[in-house]
Amino acid sequence: MPIRIPSGLPARAILDSERIFALERPDAEEQQIRPLRLVILNLMPKKIETETQLLRLISKSPLQVEIDFMKTSTHESTHVSADHLLKFYENLDAFADNYYDGLVVTGAPVEQMDFEQVDYWDELTSIFDWAQSHVFSTMYLCWGAMAGLYHRYGVRKVDYDQKIFGVFPQFLQDEYCFITNGFDEISLQPHSRLAGVNESDVAQNPDLQVLTWGPESGPGLIAARDFSEVFALGHWEYGKYTLRDEYERDMVKGLKNVPFPKNYFPHDDPKLEPLFSWRAHANLLWRNWLNWVYQTTPYDLSEVPHLRAQKRLGTDRAIRHEPGSPREDGFKPVERDGYGLIRR
Repeated sequence: MPIRIPSGLPARAILDSERIFALERPDAEEQQIRPLRLVILNLMPKKIETETQLLRLISKSPLQVEIDFMKTSTHESTHVSADHLLKFYENLDAFADNYYDGLVVTGAPVEQMDFEQVDYWDELTSIFDWAQSHVFSTMYLCWGAMAGLYHRYGVRKVDYDQKIFGVFPQFLQDEYCFITNGFDEISLQPHSRLAGVNESDVAQNPDLQVLTWGPESGPGLIAARDFSEVFALGHWEYGKYTLRDEYERDMVKGLKNVPFPKNYFPHDDPKLEPLFSWRAHANLLWRNWLNWVYQTTPYDLSEVPHLRAQKRLGTDRAIRHEPGSPREDGFKPVERDGYGLIRR
């Protein structure tokens, strides 16, 4: 099924070139089907690049999905034209009375700031609170995941002296989880961040479950028990060359806390084509999430506040997904022997 996008969105040309089927709204409205409704809160500086990355993943679902774009009003973006924001983005006020099947919250390059020091923090938490009564399920990415875990569950952020940078193994923690259904026992996930989350805070919260974890990168995917919130600490949405572009940018800036990206360039040679080794799991994660939302969201989205207040999400409107157990050997053979291209 196609995704529904605003007419004239610049990402359309790129999607067309990649043979991704996207319908602009006038054409989609002729189809007799209720699409899933998603709103993307795009906090990244390069708005068009992030739009394209997310739309690629959303388009892999067989479902028709209608997309809206949200921005904050208390922070002015400098890497995108004001015309683009005016044409395709709205603030929360414009969406306040809308209901959505899903919300996507992107990352932002502010990891080492205290949350309360971010100039749009109050507005961001207002959006998080609005989503609790107007959105069926929220997908948080990277810093957005840290912010969501902190505001919603009190999970503290941990700052790093050196950036976690590259592509790292993530070990599957629950073989039968709906969100990671079909994942290999080891998946690869890009990371590019100067902070993480306090794992003890996550472990002590009965409403959270760790779905994937890595010995170097820590939790890569965390979810609420009812999947009303999914937190991806890494960047499965990244394109093939995103880490390369970030590395070149940081080297030009002369940053000393950015290592060479791990498990990315063959033979660690930046002149060689980087390996796109996370694409399959990225597509599977987003397809699983959209499929779960499709199967469980009410046809009448105005029912969302009541279902969330009563914690009646899930396939039977009452199910709570308890986590399975990771491998009994704790993946120790993998740590000792290495796995494919992964170097420890």
